[in-house]
Amino acid sequence: MELLNGIGDFLGSLGTVYALLGAAVAVFLAGAGSAIGVGIAGQAASGVVSENPSLFAKVLIMQLLPGTQGLYGLIIGFVTLSKIGIIGGGAADLSASTGLLILMACLPIGIVGLISGKSQGKTAAASIGILAKRPDQFGKAMLFPAMVETYAILALLISFLAVSGIQV
Repeated sequence: MELLNGIGDFLGSLGTVYALLGAAVAVFLAGAGSAIGVGIAGQAASGVVSENPSLFAKVLIMQLLPGTQGLYGLIIGFVTLSKIGIIGGGAADLSASTGLLILMACLPIGIVGLISGKSQGKTAAASIGILAKRPDQFGKAMLFPAMVETYAILALLISFLAVSGIQV
């Protein structure tokens, strides 16, 4: 009988489990994309700074660009935790379907954050290569990784609107 009660309790909280999984996916995937991207750009930046230490500030800015995806995932994670009452108290009793909706709403920033963070790191590394040869072209070099950022912002927006629009 206790086993049946335990299963019933688990199934009753399945919506919350799905919603928490959504928050975790947003934070984990977008954060992983940022970590990979910042690492890629950092490798290029280290090489340039070893040859020309005066470029440190410029290449550091380029290296930091892929870090925004992790921040976007973190924002969606916080919005989700707030939405379901984990932050701020009054945790909602979510149905499984509502939890799945929240999980699905978190996927855009998680998936796009993973892919765009890595892609932006590669683009930032190429832009760091531009700075190594033409330090005066910082503004132009900055545009290439900024173009990748556009898609991370769009994913942030859709995840934010989707999570915010779900009735709990």
